[in-house]
Amino acid sequence: MSTYERATGTLDLTPAPGAAPFPRMVLAQAGAELRATLRNGEQLLLTLIIPVLLLVGFSLAPLIDLGGARRVDFLVPGVLALAVMSTAFTGQAIATGFERRYGVLKRLGATPLSRAGLMLAKTVAVLAVEVIQVAVIVAVGLALGWRPQGSFLAAALLIVAGTAAFSGLGLLMAGTLRAEATLAAANLVYLVLLGAGGVVFPLAKFPESLRPALEVLPISALTGGLRAVLAEGAALPLVPLGVLAAWAVLSLGLVSRTFRWE
Repeated sequence: MSTYERATGTLDLTPAPGAAPFPRMVLAQAGAELRATLRNGEQLLLTLIIPVLLLVGFSLAPLIDLGGARRVDFLVPGVLALAVMSTAFTGQAIATGFERRYGVLKRLGATPLSRAGLMLAKTVAVLAVEVIQVAVIVAVGLALGWRPQGSFLAAALLIVAGTAAFSGLGLLMAGTLRAEATLAAANLVYLVLLGAGGVVFPLAKFPESLRPALEVLPISALTGGLRAVLAEGAALPLVPLGVLAAWAVLSLGLVSRTFRWE
């Protein structure tokens, strides 16, 4: 109440229209995005259940030959990278593609929350899902006997860089292809990178002529970087971090130029 209102005993009930503060709008939209993701059974299967099943199955069954290395120590970093890819790339590409098809993005873009704010809210929601994924996968890994090495801060920096790279690729796909094409392409890329990105099979098992190309894939860089830190106790690996940063800059730059909202 103002000084005038206190002196006169009156109360000004005149409406004061205006948009909410930008951070509050972003957090509100991020909360809506997060709730929608957690309520989607197919999305939950892709982002959480499949990585956990892969971790448990390949850790307990002798399906891969790692020499003298323990399977769980090899697998946990790869499954963490897979979880990041499933959320930031595959899940986000499919969800955004269908939002674009049904006009949701067009309507949200016309609200006080700017388009940049909408993209920021989606990123915050992706990071929130990844926190849940990391917590569950780490807990399962520890139960299977995994003993992490190295710095969790270095691992977190790699995950953030991987999130930026995969988010850019997912939004690039969702903003240029039809929703049905995005659905098919995102799932196909997910399966290809799962098999060829060093997640469950070491890159050393592939023909030597293919390895240079495989090593510059974002999933290979994230998997290799996390494995170097968490399995070998290395410091922050600059080469994988540089590969992820390059993918992030390239993909997000293309998104800013090519993304279609309708």
